[in-house]
Amino acid sequence: MIEYYDISGCYILRPWAMSIWENMQTFFDAEIKKMKVKNCYFPLFVSPGVLQKEKDHIEGFAPEVAWVTKSGESDLEVPIAIRPTSETVMYPYYSKWIRGHRDLPLKLNQWCNVVRWEFSNPTPFIRSREFLWQEGHTAFATKEEADTEVLQILELYRRIYEEFLAIPVTKGRKSELEKFAGGLYTTSVEAFIPNTGRGIQGATSHCLGQNFAKMFEINFENEKGEKSMVWQNSWAYSTRTIGVMVMVHGDNKGLVLPPKVAALQVIVIPVPYKDADTQGIFDACAATVAILSDAGIRAEADLRENYSPGWKYSNWEMKGVPLRIEIGPRDLANNQVRAVRRDNGEKADISRVFLVEQVKGMLEKIQQNLFDVAKRKRDACIEVVKTWDEFIKALGQKKLILAPWCDEEEVEKDVKARTKGEMGAAKSLCTPFEQPELPEGTKCFASGKPATKWTYWGRSY
Repeated sequence: MIEYYDISGCYILRPWAMSIWENMQTFFDAEIKKMKVKNCYFPLFVSPGVLQKEKDHIEGFAPEVAWVTKSGESDLEVPIAIRPTSETVMYPYYSKWIRGHRDLPLKLNQWCNVVRWEFSNPTPFIRSREFLWQEGHTAFATKEEADTEVLQILELYRRIYEEFLAIPVTKGRKSELEKFAGGLYTTSVEAFIPNTGRGIQGATSHCLGQNFAKMFEINFENEKGEKSMVWQNSWAYSTRTIGVMVMVHGDNKGLVLPPKVAALQVIVIPVPYKDADTQGIFDACAATVAILSDAGIRAEADLRENYSPGWKYSNWEMKGVPLRIEIGPRDLANNQVRAVRRDNGEKADISRVFLVEQVKGMLEKIQQNLFDVAKRKRDACIEVVKTWDEFIKALGQKKLILAPWCDEEEVEKDVKARTKGEMGAAKSLCTPFEQPELPEGTKCFASGKPATKWTYWGRSY
């Protein structure tokens, strides 16, 4: 999927990874266009004056900002930042383009790269110094419109994870400590990796409120002729999605790709024996690929003669192709193929007469099974705790912890401080929108004060 690059924290995305990104992009781009969001492109470079305009925002990103300081041998008079995100790049122009209520809503998105100069353990897909993402930036006349869009976009992110990547996620709101720097509130979809016992933020949809509008003077004249500030949102998901998919579904044989995003859904492998009609088998493989491709299934044949069928099986299993079709002399004689699922190893003989219907059905079952298995594993890791001792015990068992909380920033800071260790500190992951009942008199697990909500906690990436 990737190749390591000679600059630490940067990776080459090979076609196997890029095609997964493109399959998600095709879905998401079409959906936001239905919402009347338009694509654009803003420059990679940010002037320091603009970057530093929103103080909380730049403080949140300052350690990660990369700077261009030289041109050839000469130092630049003013160093130029490379975008870690594009609020400060775009909003000076929003203030220029938005004058009256007829200019609203303004809904723009860009597919681009951003640079965040991570120093802590770069990890392919999960934490890299440059990554691909989409970032949407929208402006509205009213808070109600902004609030509505935040949740519409969050639902699209849920669909990317659950319907395409077959990963269960929780929709919720971030704490004040964990929200987007400079924003009003942040919502997210949160995934969990049972093997490592860590949560991972899947994608975020922020309501920025009027904070950036104030800094960048994004005002408009409303229908009554009064001057108002716009309400803004920003929302993004990145190539981190691919890393989450690798960790959730991968096994000891290698990758396991959900059919909806796999570059290749079916690999067809000839299995000729010594005196078999090799050409006939090869022709049947080519015909099978043609039939499946015509039906919109992404299929290829591996006709390389310098590798044995067994080697090919292992190779394509490692690459995660959802379905393998084998064609040997017996299959040729019986006008059938042997299909083998990557997710659970199940084998089935399929008549070539019903090839397309059967293969489509199997791919749908694989997609669903991957989600079901991942959800079972995730749900088995959820631990409901009421006290600090239970919390520490569950944390040691790598659980996804649901605990009653008083929603105080100082208490969350205290939890981080008290759980600091080699594995990293625990923090709030999100407060789920779907709240279990909170009985009257329930105390916060960490402070003993009255609890106001249930919140997920754990270590995270």
